[in-house]
Amino acid sequence: MNFLGLQRSLLWRQGLVLITVLVSGALAAEGQYGRSTLVITSTNDANSNAVVTFQLNGGVTPSLTLAKILPTGGKGGASGNAGIVQFDGELGAVANFGSNTVSELVRYGNSIVPAGTIRLAPDCAGPDSVALANRHLLVVGTNCAESHAWPRGYLDGSVVSLPDNSAAQIAAGESWAAVTLKSGSVLQMPLAGDGGLSGASNLITLPAEANNTPLGEAFWGDVLGLTPAHSPDSFAIVNAKQDVYPIVGPAPAYPTNAPCWVAKGPKSLWYTGNSPGQAISIFFSDAEGGVFYKSVPLPGMPTDIAVSGDRKWLAVIYTAGDGAHVGVFSIDDYGDLKHVADSAAIGVASFNGVAFSQ
Repeated sequence: MNFLGLQRSLLWRQGLVLITVLVSGALAAEGQYGRSTLVITSTNDANSNAVVTFQLNGGVTPSLTLAKILPTGGKGGASGNAGIVQFDGELGAVANFGSNTVSELVRYGNSIVPAGTIRLAPDCAGPDSVALANRHLLVVGTNCAESHAWPRGYLDGSVVSLPDNSAAQIAAGESWAAVTLKSGSVLQMPLAGDGGLSGASNLITLPAEANNTPLGEAFWGDVLGLTPAHSPDSFAIVNAKQDVYPIVGPAPAYPTNAPCWVAKGPKSLWYTGNSPGQAISIFFSDAEGGVFYKSVPLPGMPTDIAVSGDRKWLAVIYTAGDGAHVGVFSIDDYGDLKHVADSAAIGVASFNGVAFSQ
């Protein structure tokens, strides 16, 4: 580890100690209660980004209650993106597009607290999507993709330059990571043995019927599912060999329907946020293709989607007439969805990114 990396690691650990002292009283109060399922999103405010935490209350009639809103210390402002908030175990990350930073998040009991700041590599800017995998934080912005050791935060791996500034999302599989480029392709980035970016990249050309505005993506092992949102084939499967299998989406196609954002569901299911259709559009697949199943209506326009680690819940952020909301669905044994709860409006125009902590 270089000196800068060591310094960041020490600062991160010191920050955790300080936060532990500050919240110890709150934790003592929370200790008598069970661990809750939390849904985390961000305000994406261009002047002062903040993390918003909702508590999912289960039972016969599940509900979502606002738990906390905490500033990240950075500026938001991202658009046309997904995956700006991620969580894994007790730790999470949220990107601050306008500040060229990523805020580390820590869960204490039923609280989510910002715990440190990671700066982008030199000359890299505008982070709009993050991924947590293989003990690394992957970040993509307007001109670069990079990897950082997680949770220490120091740059670990080689920076990959992007062919243009249209990146929508970054995700990681077993042997490779991918960036969807809204200009019409997917950037494949092999992972090094330790899980960081190797520095190599290959531009995957999508077929004409599935290359219009790739947006969301998620991995199933080493198989990528993505949404070329404005194409007739608005879902596609891509494997590590760069084989592409387009899948016809809901009809009529764009602009009436456009699956935009992706979450991997249980078994062979994929859930997508269909923004103009105001729905969750569901697909089945294997490693060589698939089929559109059905759409489940939403009370607004979705802008990101996530599935809980136990595969029992789906969360979607959407925008309605009174502002931003989080909707939660239960997932049954067959992968079908039941709409169970919505958050109340809290005065935020639109959320950006959504993740679970359990």
